[in-house]
Amino acid sequence: MSVKHSLLAGLAGGERYGYQLRAEFEERTGATWPLNIGQVYTTLNRLERDGLVEAAGEDVQGHVFYRITDAGREELLGWFARPVTRAERPRDELAVKLALAVTVEGVDVAGIVHAQRKHALAALQDYTRVKARLDPEELAAGLVVESVIFQCEAEIRWLDHVEARVARQARAQRSAGAATPAGPAASLPVEPSKADAAAREGTAR
Repeated sequence: MSVKHSLLAGLAGGERYGYQLRAEFEERTGATWPLNIGQVYTTLNRLERDGLVEAAGEDVQGHVFYRITDAGREELLGWFARPVTRAERPRDELAVKLALAVTVEGVDVAGIVHAQRKHALAALQDYTRVKARLDPEELAAGLVVESVIFQCEAEIRWLDHVEARVARQARAQRSAGAATPAGPAASLPVEPSKADAAAREGTAR
C-alpha cells in the first residue's frame, strides 16, 4: 500500500490536515488498513519537501492544512495509470513458510496448514460481517473489503491444494519404495479436517 499516494488522493478533494486524511482513508477502505498518525505526518513532510503538497495555513486549533500541488496531482494521476507490478507487492510470507516447512525435519506441516486455514476462515467470517454492515452505496469501502474476502477465499483454496499435493508426493514416494520424508509432512490428510469443514460450512451460511 502506498501511503504517499493515499494521502495525495485525499488531498485531491481539497485542503486537509493529518487527522482528517487518516479518517478519510480509513473510511474509504473500510478500516481494513489503519494508518498510524505519525506515519501520516512523516509522509506529509516528505511530500512537502518533494514539492507534491504545500502548507495551506492553520485553523484556530493549530491544525496545519495541506493542499496538493500541480506536481502532486501529476504524480497521483501517473500512479493511478500505472499497473501494480508483482515486484511492488510484499513477499508472500505464508508461501515462503510452507516452502521451507516441507524441507525442514521435524516440522509439523499438517499443523501449519490446519492453523492457517483456521485463521483464514475466521478472517473470512470477520470480513464478511464487515461487508454486511457496510452501506451498499459505499463503493470504495466495499471494493476493499471484497478484495480482502477474495484473498481469504483464495488462501483457503491454496491451503487445500498444498495439503493434497504434499500428501500425493508422500504416497508416490512410498509407492516407489523411497524413504519416508522427514517430519509429519508425509502424513498430511488429503481431505480437510472435520473442524475445518465445519467452520467452512458455517462461513458459507
